[in-house]
Amino acid sequence: MNARRLGSTGLEVSEVGLGTWEIGGDWGDVADEEGKAAVRAALGAGVTFLDTADVYGDGRSERLVRDVLEERDDDPVVATKAGRRLDPHEADGYDYEHLAGFVDRSRENLGVESLDLLQLHCPPTDVYYQPETFDALADLRSEGRIDHFGVSVERVEEGIKAIEYPGVETVQIIFNPLRQRPAERFLDAAAEDDVGVVVRVPLASGLLTGAVDADTEFPDNDHRNFNREGDAFDVGETFAGVPLDVGAAAVEELREYVRGDLTLPQFALRWILDFDAVSTVIPGSTNPEHVRSNVAASNARPLEHRVHGAVRDVYEKYVFEHVHHRW
Repeated sequence: MNARRLGSTGLEVSEVGLGTWEIGGDWGDVADEEGKAAVRAALGAGVTFLDTADVYGDGRSERLVRDVLEERDDDPVVATKAGRRLDPHEADGYDYEHLAGFVDRSRENLGVESLDLLQLHCPPTDVYYQPETFDALADLRSEGRIDHFGVSVERVEEGIKAIEYPGVETVQIIFNPLRQRPAERFLDAAAEDDVGVVVRVPLASGLLTGAVDADTEFPDNDHRNFNREGDAFDVGETFAGVPLDVGAAAVEELREYVRGDLTLPQFALRWILDFDAVSTVIPGSTNPEHVRSNVAASNARPLEHRVHGAVRDVYEKYVFEHVHHRW
């Protein structure tokens, strides 16, 4: 497993990490032991960056991560997120009092004195224009409750605004062959400011694994069923915001460019890692075999320039109109 520096944090993290939304909830039924097995597989394969959140299963994901780490000697960077527990989820709630409460709850869930990395969890856009929110994060760091802080954003413009605050050391953003706008406007800005970039939804909720097509049916408690129109949260989190039938057609064309030494998901992950500004990419899975296969993308050779060009052509042909100017 190759490692990259996580921006100005100075932390070295594995190029491929593990996203743990899936083991918390909103992806159908996942047993505790199934979730733990996925985390063990990731750590065993060399993953040193785990991403979770306090709302993934109402803290379940954080607690499962804690349980696994308590049984092992691994010491990965564990990033969590806060803010989505607000009800209503409004910008005014992103203050010191609420954030401190969320941080303390995550510290308890994870069994740590200080959180390695706290990220605001896709807050309303107005939060990025509230200096007091970022002052609160700086205070929590000074108090020793968090070591570093960053943001998880929905839109490129939010990421660009966030890195104007000197304390923001990381930005988590959706970026994959079906969501390419960050390569145009955000990645260079992040690199210039030495901001770590954490890429989520790299496989477009399964579309880029090839295991999902336009006729796939999902359980009632899977966001790929209940959030296709953005009824529960930003629709960009589900299939990267691409209509399922359109995305499936795009993926079928992308298959033509997958080298023989790569699977389709490895191809997608390698495409992301070919951008030097990316610090780590966090695919999620509850299947240990899939976790290990994802990790292998780190050691694959980069894609050829002509392939990157072809991926851009497919993007422009199928999905540009649906996602490019929205996120």
